[in-house]
Parts: sequence; structure tokens; C-alpha cells
Amino acid sequence: MGDAMDADTLLLAVVVATALVFDFTNGFHDTANAMATSIATGALGPRAAVTLSAALNFAGAFLSLEVAATIATGIVETGAITLTVVFAGLVGGLAWNLLTWYFGIPSSSSHALIGGVVGATLIAAGTSAIKIGEIVGKVLLPAVLAPLTAIAVATLGTYLVYRLTRSVPERARERGFRLGQIGSASLVSLAHGTNDAQKTMGVITLAMIAAGTLGEDAGTPLWVIVASAAAIALGTYVGGWRVIRTLGKGLTDIETPQGFAAESSSAAVIFASSHFGFPLSTTHVCTGSVVGAGLGKRLAQVRWGLAVRMGAAWLVTLPAAAAVGALAWAGASSIGGVLGVGVVFAAALLLSGLLYLAARRRPVHAGNVNDEWSGGLVPARL
Repeated sequence: MGDAMDADTLLLAVVVATALVFDFTNGFHDTANAMATSIATGALGPRAAVTLSAALNFAGAFLSLEVAATIATGIVETGAITLTVVFAGLVGGLAWNLLTWYFGIPSSSSHALIGGVVGATLIAAGTSAIKIGEIVGKVLLPAVLAPLTAIAVATLGTYLVYRLTRSVPERARERGFRLGQIGSASLVSLAHGTNDAQKTMGVITLAMIAAGTLGEDAGTPLWVIVASAAAIALGTYVGGWRVIRTLGKGLTDIETPQGFAAESSSAAVIFASSHFGFPLSTTHVCTGSVVGAGLGKRLAQVRWGLAVRMGAAWLVTLPAAAAVGALAWAGASSIGGVLGVGVVFAAALLLSGLLYLAARRRPVHAGNVNDEWSGGLVPARL
């Protein structure tokens, strides 16, 4: 009996650690959402931007728990969930996060996590354990509507800021909007914390319910909130320079009024989704806002080829993460117990290390993240 309890405790510890690693990757993968446009326009220096974003991500995690509740109980039947399923779902989300980071694609960490959990649950417990209606209503529909809403709001906002400030001298307008961008980018970081950090809180809560250490109706423990907030803040501080470069320099050439409009639009949409408990992709929203900022300025150029490639990545996020989650569950279950989870964890760690080493061969960093876009992720000058 004691050995079984020790094994369950160890397994829960591994799952919690994996969840916090996912949260860390969520932070560095999604730093671009808040700060890419401010870095691109020079409103904030790269290091100052990620430091500010990290602090506000941490604070934002304490503002709401609606999204955590959706992740914990809203996408799969908790009675069908085991610790191995939760672990495999996290591996699916991690794999997609790291792959898209390597290619500099601003994809959805939210959808990667949800896809991983759904894929692992599907192969472990069947379709009856999947809350299809909830996924459609709270994940898929917002995934379509959020970027479209952000495009519309940012397009209108960009048009208005140029229209309303057309008589202001360019130097004064530039200085004013740079200051405004600091505030609007800060709002996006705060909003990101209210939405994304909670996804990890929800998964850890789900794992604790599966382990029997929490009841199904229990709230999220304080230590889970603090640990999740700290992990995403640390990841944000590290800075996902590859994704920041794509979003800040690749989609369109951003000026300060556009950056202000894009960030303000993103913050409004994300705060609204957090209020209603939608585990929204902040990446989709912020990318939509950047596209809208390009459309809202006369003669601005949107690089539609890159936008289409990003859209294609968004379409395959859920199924790709689900496939990895299912594969991770099958691998761990075929060996069984803590050993099976440990083997899959070690394999994931090895593959992550190899991907990191590959990225180091052509690095994007604070020193070259703002170089002119020449059609590729990595600048010619390293």
C-alpha cells in the first residue's frame, strides 16, 4: 500500500514538473504576443520589454481563475482522466510549442495543450470522455472569431489613430505613441497572464483531481497559482526571440501608431475572453491585431504569404498536438507506471535538447531581433 502511494506521489510530482515546464515554454513562446510590436517600433528595448512583460504576466495570473476552471473541468470528463493521460497531454503541447518556436511560428500554446490532452484522453478512454460541445463552444469558435475580431478592431483603431492625429507634427506623434505603446503593451502582458498562466493551473488541478488529492469541485490551490505564475514569468523573461522577430518584423512594417492600436485591440479582446472563461489563443488575437494594423494604414504592406503559412500552422495545431499526446500515452502505458512516464519524459527531454542545439546554429537574440526582414526568420547578420 505504501509503495503504491509513493509511486502515485512520484508520478504526480513528474506531472506537475512537466506542467511547469510547459508553462515556461508558454512564456517564452508567447512573449511576442505582448512585446513584439513595441520592440519593432523601438518603444521599448528588447531586454526592458521582456522584463516588463514577465512582471506583468506574473501579476495577471492572479486576476482571474475562469480559464483555469475551463481547462480543469471543461474539455474532458474528469472521471476518465489519469495522471498518465495528463502527462501525455502535456508532452503533446510541449512538442508543438518547441517545434513552432524553432521555426519562429507564433502558434497557439493554448490549442497545443488542449490538443495534447484531448488526444491522450481519446486513446485512453474513448470519445465518450471528450466534451465535444464544450470544445466547439469554448475553443474552436473563439479560435475562429477571436483573430477576425482582432483584425476588425485593430484595422478600425489604426485608421482612427492616424486620422485623429493627422495634424500633429510627426515628431510629437511618434514620441506620444511610443509612450502610449508602453502602456498598451503592458496591458497585453497583464491580459496574457490572466489567460495563459491559468491553463497550466487548470492542468495541475486536473492532475491533482486524477490523483485523488483534490475533489472534483475543489478550487485551484494557492501554491499552484503562484508556481504557474512564476513559471510563465520566467519563460517570458528568457524571451522567445525567434517568434518575436516573426510577429514584430515579418508580417508588416510597424510604426508606433500601428503598434499602439494593435496592442490596445489585443488587450481588449483577451481581457473579454478571460472574463467569460474562454481559453483563447492570445497568439491568434495578437497576430490578427498586427494584420489589422497593417490593413488600417494606407499603403501599408501585409506579407500575406507568411500570414497564410501561419494560418496553416494554426489549422494543424490541435490535431498535431493530439497525435503526439496519443503517442506519448501509448508509449508510457505500454511500459507502465512511473517507469513508462519516466522513459517518455527522458525521450522528450532528449529531443528538446537536440532542437535547442539546432536553434543555436542560427540564433535569433536581443541583438539581431530587430534587423530588417529579408524573407527569412534568421537575419543575414548574426
